Amino acid sequence: MIDHGLQRFAFLALLAAALFGVSAPLSKLLLGGIQPLSLAGLLYVGSGLGLLLVWLGRRISGIAEREASLSSADLPWLAGAVVSGGIAAPVLLLWGLTGVFASGASLLLSTEGVLTTLIAALAFHEAIDARVWMASALMVAAGALLAYEPGTSFGLSLHALAVVAACGLWGLDNNLTRPISGGDPVVIAMLKGLAAGTVNLALGLFAGEPLPAMAYAGEALLLGSLSYGASLLCYILALRHLGSARTAAHFGTAPFIGAVVSVLLLNEPMTARLTGASGLMLLGTWLVLTERHGHYHEHDIMEHTHRHAHDIHHQHSHNGTEGPEPHTHPHKHVSLGHVHPHLPDLHHRHRH
Repeated sequence: MIDHGLQRFAFLALLAAALFGVSAPLSKLLLGGIQPLSLAGLLYVGSGLGLLLVWLGRRISGIAEREASLSSADLPWLAGAVVSGGIAAPVLLLWGLTGVFASGASLLLSTEGVLTTLIAALAFHEAIDARVWMASALMVAAGALLAYEPGTSFGLSLHALAVVAACGLWGLDNNLTRPISGGDPVVIAMLKGLAAGTVNLALGLFAGEPLPAMAYAGEALLLGSLSYGASLLCYILALRHLGSARTAAHFGTAPFIGAVVSVLLLNEPMTARLTGASGLMLLGTWLVLTERHGHYHEHDIMEHTHRHAHDIHHQHSHNGTEGPEPHTHPHKHVSLGHVHPHLPDLHHRHRH
């Protein structure tokens, strides 16, 4: 049974998954009129421009002040996320799409969650329960079932492997974004989109790709604003509250959306392998959604800035200028030990 109080931010990850899930089949349609590098650039530029409009609207209304600004210490993390997930990954994905069914590529995207979990555990020491590892194993099995092609000399399609490599880079991106997820998510996603889009468009021009027709370019920008921009915004918000591994596991539902759209829109076949892989991935997603994690833990003294409301973890004093809750200001957490259900959010990244 799902604990909605504990897992409520999973719905942000699921929304991110739905928005991103449609990108693979729709991008495959756009590849008929736009070359891969140019399409990657337009998708991310569309993401950045859409979020730029949101940022400007918030500045005018004053809402932006409720989120924490990025500091100079955040920039290396952001730069690493842009290079890995914003520049290299989409190029590999779009090249991979040229050689596999979009439904297959959509389900291969579930390996992003597995690779994100591995990086979170090995490099960032995030606490990951057995249910999450079991879900990761199921998704690995599903991805292997889908990618295996007996007719190739390597047993695996190079195009399918390119999609998996893109997922690995996105896994690194997810973990590099986690330390700065307490900052303004609109600014983070906007900067990633504009930087990655500009570089990919420049690479496309350098490679001699022809400029797309205005109609194709407009469709790519619109798709990017939703499937990349709005999706990334929801993902960062979920990352703030769930941690890297669990957000990625919830995001693993994206392939199902992409597969359904591919079958319905592109008339691609619903094969036995596709059905079997879908079942394995659905079971893995259910395992993570029904996870409960609670034990005695201690909070060390910590000082940081992020958007918050007063709860058991925020009992600090105010000087009267902070504004209504939820609000953002520098605050200090005192040492605290207690027991309650929790996930690895900004305040629960302790060792296990």
